[in-house]
Amino acid sequence: MPSEKEKMIAGDLYRPGDPELVAERRRAQDVMRAYNQTIVGDPTRVGLLSDLLGSGAETASIRPALQVDYGYNIYLGAAVFMNYGCVLLDVCPIRIGDNTEIGPHTQILSADHPRDAETRNSRLEFGQPITIGRNVWIGGGAIILPGVTIGDNAIVGAGAVVTRNVAPGATVAGNPARPLVSRHANP
Repeated sequence: MPSEKEKMIAGDLYRPGDPELVAERRRAQDVMRAYNQTIVGDPTRVGLLSDLLGSGAETASIRPALQVDYGYNIYLGAAVFMNYGCVLLDVCPIRIGDNTEIGPHTQILSADHPRDAETRNSRLEFGQPITIGRNVWIGGGAIILPGVTIGDNAIVGAGAVVTRNVAPGATVAGNPARPLVSRHANP
């Protein structure tokens, strides 16, 4: 029988109050607290991020305060930048490609809840993985919802609520986010 952690990562219904998961969230909180107290140039930063994230800490530039559920389900490509105050709820894997830049106070939320009230009241949760491609630019305050894939070279406007997949190279904005049509090519 799979553990609650295995069910969580697989996107199945799981019990977040499971003692193993509670301990892992506490551990992540300890590491986040230490990381969020650092400043640019602090030699402990990379080590703390390496202890927290699934991969990519060595080349990431993440401005505090960073908030995560577990951390180990976050996989960063090379040279990912996250501005101040990002929230990544990583009950399922969150994968972010090389050279992606994420604006302040962006929320990347793989965590979800059952729509059926009876199931929800039983304290079961689930999640869906999120994949963000290479060279993506996400404006400040954007919200990326569970199960979304954002293609390479896409742009997500500030404050957008991304409820569906974004095609490679597309620019989306609004709530819910919709593709924008550009009348001018970049010089």
